[in-house]
Amino acid sequence: MTDRPPPALRLAGVRLVRGDRVVLDAVDWVVHPDERWVVLGPNGSGKTSLVRIASLYLHPSAGEVEVLGGVLGRVDVRRHRRRIGLSSAALADRLRPGLTAAEVVMTAANAALEAWWHTYDDDDRAAATAALDRVGVGHLAARTFGTLSSGERSRVLLARAYHAEPGLVLLDEPMAGLDLGGRETLVARLSTLAADPAAPPAVLVTHHVDEIPPGFTHALLLAAGRVAAAGPIDEVVTATALSATFGVALALERRHGRFLAWSPAP
Repeated sequence: MTDRPPPALRLAGVRLVRGDRVVLDAVDWVVHPDERWVVLGPNGSGKTSLVRIASLYLHPSAGEVEVLGGVLGRVDVRRHRRRIGLSSAALADRLRPGLTAAEVVMTAANAALEAWWHTYDDDDRAAATAALDRVGVGHLAARTFGTLSSGERSRVLLARAYHAEPGLVLLDEPMAGLDLGGRETLVARLSTLAADPAAPPAVLVTHHVDEIPPGFTHALLLAAGRVAAAGPIDEVVTATALSATFGVALALERRHGRFLAWSPAP
């Protein structure tokens, strides 16, 4: 019997303080290579800060962060970030609108924001276009990022996140701003990736349970910067736990692998 592989992500006693505000406190969390996690919580609960720490773009005030075997503070984060696939609104805002979709994807290999920072060849461009094809937007390879719709940008960023064979993928609200069709397309793509045993472990941050793709295995609930619950999704995503996390009485249903939550009428 072989030992279980080391975790892809481990946070121990993580605390983040900004001014007089405690953003995260006493966060313990482990993501194993065969797991797909969803992170849920209300606005201001610390979800985006958690992703920034996990992606090595933010140092916590206290605690230990280990990502893919490297401990924050002991590794060259510029090199280590190349092993982390990331999609977030903050990343999208930092990308130059004049970059083509293919260039946006190519830069993932070096965790870079500009294509001219490194040298790429025709094989790199072909691989980037293939990555875009896999999420249904290969025809946009030559389009500039600034001319894309919200849904198109989200799929380009998803292609970027998975492009460079990362060891861990972090997706911070990738469906924010999408219409119903765009959201469902992205949910379906993430569900396919979740079912692929060769795909890397993934963390999806969202506000909404109906955005949880079928096949995701675990959930972490954040409330006021603390872990309210964490574990297998069937045990954590419950009406009781969600009601406590979001501060409102909620009912919950699950149909065809999808969740639906609502506040019952008085």
